[in-house]
Amino acid sequence: MLKVLITSAVMSVSILAGEISVAVAANLSDVIEVFKTEFAKTNPNTKVNTILGASGKFTTQIKSGAPFDLFLSADMGFPENLYAEKIAVTKPVVYASGALAMVSVKGLDLSKGIAVLNDPKVEKVAIANPKTAPYGTASIEAFKNAQLFEKVEPKLVQGDSISQALQFSITAADVGFVHASAFYSDKMKAYKKGVQWVDVDPKLYTPIAQGIVLLKQAESNAEAKAFYDFILSAKAKAIFKNYGYLVNE
Repeated sequence: MLKVLITSAVMSVSILAGEISVAVAANLSDVIEVFKTEFAKTNPNTKVNTILGASGKFTTQIKSGAPFDLFLSADMGFPENLYAEKIAVTKPVVYASGALAMVSVKGLDLSKGIAVLNDPKVEKVAIANPKTAPYGTASIEAFKNAQLFEKVEPKLVQGDSISQALQFSITAADVGFVHASAFYSDKMKAYKKGVQWVDVDPKLYTPIAQGIVLLKQAESNAEAKAFYDFILSAKAKAIFKNYGYLVNE
């Protein structure tokens, strides 16, 4: 009887101490909070710690031993690299695909699409750093495919992450290229589609498939596996759709 009580007590402490650390691509800054709230409804004793940043920087940190259990990247390339090096224990899976948007608070005619970059009033163009942020890579690809890169390159202002690029876009830049999902959050709904922001023609850039991996330190972590499964669940897909992401049904 005593052994059973001790075992129960240990299990209780373990549940109460359940904690996971998740590296999260900055474009998920709003939707990840929704996921944490929903996950807590069925896992109230698990604390989910999330750190936001650029996917490329996270990859470097994880390779250097940063203690993350899960990695939600803004692309598939970075998690595939971790899997190839056996730092990730699950093969990368696409949890959602993001879309690139163009935003301006300077009264520019965004109905022209990316061609608005030809406007002489456009002096600063904000993007995320293409070396570390997949949405920055997509932006550069769009400029090149639209034959505008040489014109735009001297005007580029880069943020370390897509979140910083968004901040530049609505404060200091004339035009910014960011994640479309930003405008589905409550704090950004004042920015009207077709007025302050528009989708970038998806034909101009490679689809932004975003991948998740379970990392080596979480191989035996039940809480981390539960959150991993939740991100890939039907419920999570519905939430992603509400934030402007594309998902496989």
